[in-house]
Amino acid sequence: MIFRDVVSWTSMISAYGMGSQGKDAVALFEKMRDSGFTPDWIAFVSVLAACSHAGLVDEGRNCFNLMAEYGITPGIEHYNCMVDLLGRAGKIDEAYHLTRQMPMEPNERVWVSSEQSGYYVLLSNIYAKAGRWQDVETVRSIMSSKGIKKIPGNSNVEINGHVYTFLAGDQSHTQSKEIYKELDVLVGRMKELGYMPETDSALHDVEEEDKECHLAVHSEKLAIVFAILNTKPGSTIRITKNIRVCGDCHVAAKLISKIAD
Repeated sequence: MIFRDVVSWTSMISAYGMGSQGKDAVALFEKMRDSGFTPDWIAFVSVLAACSHAGLVDEGRNCFNLMAEYGITPGIEHYNCMVDLLGRAGKIDEAYHLTRQMPMEPNERVWVSSEQSGYYVLLSNIYAKAGRWQDVETVRSIMSSKGIKKIPGNSNVEINGHVYTFLAGDQSHTQSKEIYKELDVLVGRMKELGYMPETDSALHDVEEEDKECHLAVHSEKLAIVFAILNTKPGSTIRITKNIRVCGDCHVAAKLISKIAD
């Protein structure tokens, strides 16, 4: 890029954040500062959001505290990012304490909205990450009593002009047997390369072995294997999702791209 300004730097930071490359986003933020550019209000939102998505608690705290050096007063968006970051990291008490310190009235992104399922799911996942399973059940009971349903995550892959959709543990496809057989082979080869399932991504109150089973059949893994079975070797495979890719699937996708013929 020949011409750089705060907007272009911020755009790249945001892109890294949305691509689950939080450390790269933070590194670029620091490079922007080292290059003499002054981060603005939006730049801080972008880097804090990147920290939140990547679970970079210390980096997020540092960036949040850095705002004062630039004379920027944190707004509701910055607090939202920090509460989300702390909550995702299982630091519920710290997130609540920060919420109580906010100089403005918290909005529905901080407190759970009474209508949108996504906020309830996020809160449930935060509790699950912290191992607070009774609280998970409480949130789910509230959702049930209010008639709020979780939108199931799905992964889509297009092959020969047709879009195929997969859910976690999906066995509705005609090639399900082949998909699961090939997936077992790929998981074995990944483990030979040092792959260790990130069981923290399995937000279920079950044993570690069962968590691995849940992770193994996430929709993106099924979609990837289906595409491998139905495309020529070396073909580009693009998976789209309606929710974020979990950390384990992110690692698995990179390993599969290395070992798939």
